[in-house]
Amino acid sequence: MKKLFIMLACAMSLVALGNQKPQKLPQSPQAKTELSETHAIRHIEAANLLTNVESKVRDAAVKVYTPGGGHGSGGLIKYKGLQLILTAHHVTDGPLGQMYFVSAPGEAHRAILIYKDPLHDIALLYPLNEFEFYEPMKWKVTKKIAPVGHNITYSGYPSWHNLMSFRGHVAGYEVIPEAGQQIILQTYGFFGSSGSVVYDSEGRIVGVLWGVDVQRDGVHKNIIWVAPIQNLDMGLALGAFCNSIVERPRACR
Repeated sequence: MKKLFIMLACAMSLVALGNQKPQKLPQSPQAKTELSETHAIRHIEAANLLTNVESKVRDAAVKVYTPGGGHGSGGLIKYKGLQLILTAHHVTDGPLGQMYFVSAPGEAHRAILIYKDPLHDIALLYPLNEFEFYEPMKWKVTKKIAPVGHNITYSGYPSWHNLMSFRGHVAGYEVIPEAGQQIILQTYGFFGSSGSVVYDSEGRIVGVLWGVDVQRDGVHKNIIWVAPIQNLDMGLALGAFCNSIVERPRACR
C-alpha cells in the first residue's frame, strides 16, 4: 500500500495509514518571513534549566522556509567537518539543487538541497555559508532503533512560535508498508515542527520528526511520528554532492 497524500488549504499533507492517520507537518499556517527571536531572548536562555545535550540541540535547531511561504524545522549537523542541515523531505520537496532560506535567531543563510528521500521523508541541505554563531551537533546516531521508554529531546518551530524545546520518550512503533518501521514518540508536535532532529539524552540522533497522529476526533499533538535515522546512509546520501564539487571535503573522501 502506498502513502496517500491529500493537499490541504494551508499546504499541509495528510498520509492515510489504515485507521492510524499521521498528518505531516510541513508548514505553519501563520509562518513569519522575518527572524523569530532577538538576541535579548537568547541572553535570557543562557540561564535555562536544560541539560548540556538539550542546550546543544536547541542551539543547533534552525527554521527552514518553504517557497510557498510556510516553514518547517531542521537541525545543524557536522559530518566529518562538513556542515549540513538535516530535515524532512516534505519540508524541502523541490528538485535537487533548489535553494532554501534557513535561519536561526540573528543569522540566516541560503542552503541548497543535495539529498532527498521521499520514501523515508528525510532530506539534507548544504548551507552556502556556514553558520558562524551556532554550533552544529556532531554526527552521532543510535546504533539501533531507539527502544520503548528511551528519553528524547528536540527543538523546533511549531506554528507561529519562536524556538521551542521539548522532552519526551519513545512510546512504541508502527510500520508503514514500503517505508518500514516508524518511531512513535510521547511528546508534543504541531505544524512547523516537521524536520526537527530528535536526539536521545546522550546526544545521538534518533530520527527526523515528520508527522502527528490524526484520528476521527482530531489531531493528537502528543503522538508524534519519527523516521528512524537508520534510514539515512550518509555516505550514499552525499554521493551526488561530492561528485559535483571540485574541492572535495573530508566528508567526500
